[in-house]
Amino acid sequence: MGATSTLSAESLLRRLEWRVVRRLDGRLQGDYRTLFRGAGLDFTDLREYVPGDDLRHIEWNVTARLDEPYVREFVEDRELTAWLLLDHSASMGFGPVDRQKDLVLAEVATTLAHVLTRGGSRVGAIVMDTGVDLVIPPSSGRNQVLRIAKTLLDRREARAAESEVAAAAGAGGRGERGWLGRRRARTAGGRGPGGTAYASRGVTDLSVLLTAAAGIARRRSLVLVVSDFITADGWEAPLSRLARRHEVVAIQVVDPRESELPDAGAVYVEDAETGEQIFVDTSDVGFRARLAAAAEARQADLETRARKVGVDLYPVRTDDDLVRSLLRISELRRRRRR
Repeated sequence: MGATSTLSAESLLRRLEWRVVRRLDGRLQGDYRTLFRGAGLDFTDLREYVPGDDLRHIEWNVTARLDEPYVREFVEDRELTAWLLLDHSASMGFGPVDRQKDLVLAEVATTLAHVLTRGGSRVGAIVMDTGVDLVIPPSSGRNQVLRIAKTLLDRREARAAESEVAAAAGAGGRGERGWLGRRRARTAGGRGPGGTAYASRGVTDLSVLLTAAAGIARRRSLVLVVSDFITADGWEAPLSRLARRHEVVAIQVVDPRESELPDAGAVYVEDAETGEQIFVDTSDVGFRARLAAAAEARQADLETRARKVGVDLYPVRTDDDLVRSLLRISELRRRRRR
């Protein structure tokens, strides 16, 4: 399936039901709470802390008053309201032609919406590009799942059409415009090849999405953030505020070629978000090694910053099987709660 081919919401959902949900049913026995949930959502009581309890659930006021650690307990309700916070910014258009990150985003969001609504929960979505573009109010049922899927697929198709127009306008230009041509340089603006000036389109600010969600999701909910986390700084504080009130699961969509360039010779590469172009020699072993080291350091820093605010980051790769990715999330969350 190419980036410009049309995929309907109904066909995507049917494919996921057959290839993903059916296999998850066999592995999880339908208990999708183990995939997404922590200790529950609704506060019910306090009890003394025992080793292994989640430190985020310590009730500090009571602990200070009684000089003994106490934790909050939550009721395991099966019906809940869930919010999908979906990053559909320009960097999500990166990846192999047949499975770019925005397609993985659509697959993940559709799967999550389907398994949650099938269990009786209501699911809403907040979609952002450079800012919050669309809010889909929480609802249940198959039509809600199809609405979320169609929204993401329509946006993906529109982006692909824009890219084709841009590629046609620049036909005969200087270098790669495929997956490598959308490589991110991560700077804010400057000059293109030959010294041609261009305007910055701006880097994604994930804090806008997280702040908006805090104002929209008033009732305690399950919040699933799906993004590549290529963002301006400042996202930690709003993520921390969300995690204090809601059960937050952060899913990072990544493509291995963001950190592992192949030997493709000398090419121009373009920042998908700012439009900046730079000339690189991918045959340079040292350059590829420095890129991989920088990507590894950035990922480690990202995971550390997320953990500091009480949220774990779960990667889903474009080249990995979605069932395997979701089961890995389930197992990691199960270990974390032990």
